[in-house]
Amino acid sequence: MEDMIVVQGLSQFYGKKQALRDVTLTVEKGMFGLLGRNGAGKTTLMRTLAALLPVARGSVAVCGVSAGETGKIRRMIGYLPQDFSMYPSMTVEGALDYLGILSDVPKETRRKRIPELLERVNLTEQRGKRIKALSGGMKRRLGIAQALLHEPPVLIVDEPTAGLDPEERVRFRNLLCETAEDRIVILSTHIVGDVEAACSNAAILDEGRLIWNGSVESLLKAAEGRVFSCTVPRKELPLLQEHYIVTEISARGSESDVRLLAPEGMAVPAQARAAEPSAEDAYLYCLCRCGGER
Repeated sequence: MEDMIVVQGLSQFYGKKQALRDVTLTVEKGMFGLLGRNGAGKTTLMRTLAALLPVARGSVAVCGVSAGETGKIRRMIGYLPQDFSMYPSMTVEGALDYLGILSDVPKETRRKRIPELLERVNLTEQRGKRIKALSGGMKRRLGIAQALLHEPPVLIVDEPTAGLDPEERVRFRNLLCETAEDRIVILSTHIVGDVEAACSNAAILDEGRLIWNGSVESLLKAAEGRVFSCTVPRKELPLLQEHYIVTEISARGSESDVRLLAPEGMAVPAQARAAEPSAEDAYLYCLCRCGGER
């Protein structure tokens, strides 16, 4: 229990609206992906794990510590929210030092840890640069540095690659993977490719409910035989989209190459051929199978 997060029957509310519905989940050391569309409840779950929201119903334990012990939990968790920001006129190094003071990190520890973290997130050359001059990717990497400053056993990152260019996304994912070698890292996102590339295990939330929990490999296997590809005249696309969940369209002159999902029991177009599921196909199929899509 010391190296895992255990969530049992967790329900959370915002007034009369229920944001999480009886979520039961175990997260072990390494990279764990939390998938779901906007509004699925991912951020509510992350904030609950980080002891920023009290538990309304159910229980949460982080490395053996109950969520009710908020002080202990917050010292154990590094949290990078989706909207991480700092005073724009601060320098990178100054911001880390300031955040270290707020986290009660001793001066000598800060003096040693800050240069190490800047090197680790590849921001050493930007240490004297003001935050307002940083790119989006640099700000995300600064966010990781501040989250790791007090050496927490758990790191939670909420939508960290949204808006980043492909090269910066890959760099950021690699940084998270390196970080996960000796701690629990939860990657909350709606970008399926990030989870496929970085995580062995994942969970899917939809409308506050946990509809999948297992390995990424088993998620792919669950969609085998339900993904198809075909080439159709472009004028037939609207009809196809009425009956199937179309996951990809590639135009080729007057025709289009299409990937689609056909849940069990649904007839498949005569010209369609079976295709190997991608993680995005499998994710959408899971939503479809559980009623989250048409």
